[in-house]
Amino acid sequence: MQRPSKHEFFFSMCCHIRALLHPYRAHQELQLKKVQLLLPPANQVQPLLPQANRPLQYIPVLQSTASLSSSLSATTKAGTTPGSMNDGRADGVTTRYWDCCKASCAWSGKASVINPVQTCEADGVTVVDVDEQSGCGGGKAYVCNNQQPWNISTQLSYGFAAAHIARQDESNWCCACYSLVFTSGVIIGKELIVQVTNTGGDLGDNQFDLQMPGGGVGIFNGCTSQFPSTPTSAWGEQYGGVTQRSQCAQLPNVLQSGCYWRFDWFQNANNPMMRFKQVTCPDVLISKTQCKRQ
Repeated sequence: MQRPSKHEFFFSMCCHIRALLHPYRAHQELQLKKVQLLLPPANQVQPLLPQANRPLQYIPVLQSTASLSSSLSATTKAGTTPGSMNDGRADGVTTRYWDCCKASCAWSGKASVINPVQTCEADGVTVVDVDEQSGCGGGKAYVCNNQQPWNISTQLSYGFAAAHIARQDESNWCCACYSLVFTSGVIIGKELIVQVTNTGGDLGDNQFDLQMPGGGVGIFNGCTSQFPSTPTSAWGEQYGGVTQRSQCAQLPNVLQSGCYWRFDWFQNANNPMMRFKQVTCPDVLISKTQCKRQ
């Protein structure tokens, strides 16, 4: 990998320092700087807009070592044993989004997988060709309706996410699955198993952008073109999405269950910290994306 120039290094350091002080403004600058990372492979026809498209609503300030230790202690009290929190897990943070756009891992050539992530026409059901351009770039490929989270029990849920993992790239994380055990907020001790379907070129290290309807359309809004009869205001704030459970009823019927999940099982947790590790993908997640690592 080519070493960054001094100019690039100091620019990156400046942006990350400002991210701690002014997270929303710095995030927008980082998006413009890193948007080139979100394009499909070079041998693909390039669309007008990038295809991996999960802007996060804002980059939260990471916890200090002391506060993280406190969170882990609280997790242990909630019923998670210390041993289970040290089984190869790493510290991470979560955000949320739902932009309706074709995911980065839906392009061929991104990773060694059996089939890229399936995408659908505007109906959210009819599968489109892998080379179809994103609905966010003038094409007709959108997120399929079945790629939204749901709960298995009071302590376990399944879902999908975009990710950026330290010292890795999308060839490592596309269609891989991860167990996230939350260590802060109202859902301490709960576990979410996600399959990574998108790339977080605008995310920090070990950041998972959880895919949930009504989570914020971000800068690459494909929802208004996929669901033209739904008022733009129904999607909530650009970064963060809807703010109340009652607003879920304003979303398209096919997406309401994933929105309600956020306020019920997820308890409207706001960007909770977590510890994560890679796990074997549950068959049910693979069945929804048709993407399996080789």
